[in-house]
Amino acid sequence: MELWSLRLLSRMLHAFDNLCIRKDGTVNRKWDKFLGTQVPANPQAKCGVSTVDVIVDFEKDVWVRLFIPKKKSRKLYSLYKKSKPQAQKLFPIIFFYHGGGFVFLSPDSVCYDTFCRRLARKCHALVISVHYRCRRAPEHKFPAAYDDCFAALEWLQSGQATQCLPRSIDPRCIDLSRVFLCGDSAGGNIAHHVAVRASETEISPLCIKGVMLLSPFFGGQERTPAEIRVRNVPMVSVKRLDWYWKSFLPHGANRDHPACNIFGRNSPDLSDVSLPSVLIIIGGLDILQDWETRYADCLNRAGKDVKVFFYKNGIHSFGLFDQTHITKQMFFNIMGFIDNH
Repeated sequence: MELWSLRLLSRMLHAFDNLCIRKDGTVNRKWDKFLGTQVPANPQAKCGVSTVDVIVDFEKDVWVRLFIPKKKSRKLYSLYKKSKPQAQKLFPIIFFYHGGGFVFLSPDSVCYDTFCRRLARKCHALVISVHYRCRRAPEHKFPAAYDDCFAALEWLQSGQATQCLPRSIDPRCIDLSRVFLCGDSAGGNIAHHVAVRASETEISPLCIKGVMLLSPFFGGQERTPAEIRVRNVPMVSVKRLDWYWKSFLPHGANRDHPACNIFGRNSPDLSDVSLPSVLIIIGGLDILQDWETRYADCLNRAGKDVKVFFYKNGIHSFGLFDQTHITKQMFFNIMGFIDNH
């Protein structure tokens, strides 16, 4: 997708947001549902991947969409042939958390259904895309999204997930020892917080091998150079991101809340937290790039294993929009990260 078409799409999305957001800060969910584009789960393989929706918590409306690739060994890139042959036959698990500012979108939104289908096919992994209570923010504020996403991880731990697989997939092909947390935008923020909580909780037999953050949604009270300098770019604006944080954070909290400013003065020290390896995707046309870079630098200083890929022409969440060749490169880097863990 070229930059001019992304700008047009961005304007359409801003118009969609304006129709849904009332002046008092609440969301008109009727417009949200009417204008949003959802696709149903499809048990028949499409592009080599079948999907099924499963309820995790009926009362809280927490559910997941499973993306299940055909059982066949994918052709590995020669650069990543270090993986053990036996490991290549098993499905690693990717827990995916969608973006939308904690307010909009869901696993059945066409953009995330398409992205997760592609993620499952290219990585030959079972992708579990989580529907958390974001579509009811600001009605459900912090920490509802974090609680729901961790509950989905516990659901996988309980063994219920393997019972939902089609008969053609042997549950023994699911590698519980290779779980990856992945999130786009607000979902990247969630992936970090779920990883921290998982490090403090017994989740055996699950083993989280890595965290993959795609344009993660972090912030703070101060205005960074990128927030001031980068203007008129597709998909996001400082004003709209501020509104998302106000909707999600507790009443009276500012953007230096630990949910937002990970290494701010109010946030806990992560030096002694046993985090897995972290992959961070950053775009040079993303107004959040300074916060994302600061997050990576702070993790490095805390002694964590961090790999950063910077895409000069990447907009916020560029992986969803197939932005020319860089999206292909992003998937290549994700595959390499998974293969090396």
